[in-house]
Amino acid sequence: MSAFPPRSVTTAFGPLHLAVALDGAGRHPGAWREPGARPEALFTARYWAEVVAEAEAGLLDFVTFEDGFALQTSASDGPDGRTDRVRGRLDAVLTAARVAPLTRHLGLVPAVTTTHTEPFHVSKAVATLDHVSRGRAGVHVQVSGLPHEERHFGRRATPLSGAEPYEEAADHVEVVRRLWDSWEDDAEIRDVATGRFVDRAKLHHIDFEGRYFRVRGPSITPRPPQGRPVVSAAVAPGDCDAAYRLVARSADLGFLAARGLQESVAGVEAVRRAREPAGPGDESPHLFGELIVFLDEDGPAAAGRRERLDALAGGPYDGDAEVFAGSPGALADLLEERRTAGLSGFRLHPAAIAHDLPAITRGLVPELQRRGLFRTTYGADTLRGLLGLDPHPANRYAPAPAAVGRPARPRRLTRTIRKDEP
Repeated sequence: MSAFPPRSVTTAFGPLHLAVALDGAGRHPGAWREPGARPEALFTARYWAEVVAEAEAGLLDFVTFEDGFALQTSASDGPDGRTDRVRGRLDAVLTAARVAPLTRHLGLVPAVTTTHTEPFHVSKAVATLDHVSRGRAGVHVQVSGLPHEERHFGRRATPLSGAEPYEEAADHVEVVRRLWDSWEDDAEIRDVATGRFVDRAKLHHIDFEGRYFRVRGPSITPRPPQGRPVVSAAVAPGDCDAAYRLVARSADLGFLAARGLQESVAGVEAVRRAREPAGPGDESPHLFGELIVFLDEDGPAAAGRRERLDALAGGPYDGDAEVFAGSPGALADLLEERRTAGLSGFRLHPAAIAHDLPAITRGLVPELQRRGLFRTTYGADTLRGLLGLDPHPANRYAPAPAAVGRPARPRRLTRTIRKDEP
């Protein structure tokens, strides 16, 4: 039986995909002071286990875990020094790995800042998450050009600027994917009788050399169950062309922080234009709209809660994505309209997780199901499967079926060398 209700005229664009972004007590800076927020539990495994369990109960495609290399801030140029807002996070990849065994279907997508993180480390961490979750891992790549984050590392004489962080991120993703492919799917023999655990002919050097990285390979972690876990990146109006190229050519999934239908249309078209020079080949990325949501029984209740949180936070909150305050039915109307821009799904940021995440899973999801827009049961066991992507991309280093007998090459210890290191 299909996981989706029968199609109606409103489902001409195909099934809708839904994800939620998880960060602390919620996207609004006053969320930690809401009833039920449990600020004392924000840095505990139990809190995150309960949050992802709620998301999976709502049949969502995946959750993302926010991360970064500096304390959260409301200032654009560095820490704001405020003590009345949540500051600090758990590591996103480690949090995802901790909750993975407690879930069965939900995709888990931690954020990684490529600007200061070696691709070799990211490849094995996300491959491990994919093994632990049995094929439900992804990675959200983000960049940083902030001087106060640069000072944590001190590897470069001058920070990257302009298009460079995005170009480096594209190289980073390419290295990570090649490292995932550096083990063929059947490289592990595990034959006790012959004493052979691995076929060394099926482990490959990737020999990547680009502008930002030189990486020999192979990985130390066997190929992930999905072959290549899902890669996502985000873009917003006003970002440079390189940001759109990163989404268009390096990601399986792009998040568009557009405000309104026309801006969404423009964002989708910009991604498509950025992809055209790449030519045919790999799948075009899914494009998800971004919304910060206050969900209540009706619009006045949602608006009132937003005003109360603004008062607690000491001022109005507008966010860096469109803010919606209203009922689940009104949000379903907006999603139906907005997907006509060419969006295949949405990543929703609960303004206050304690209130708005259950409102999404128990209010919005049933409303979308009634409209025939959303699944009624999980129909796949991997994140690539849930998103309708190639379930297991071919390994670029595996020989064609007719090519046999290739001798094994010796393995070497691997170190990633950045081009700007002395």
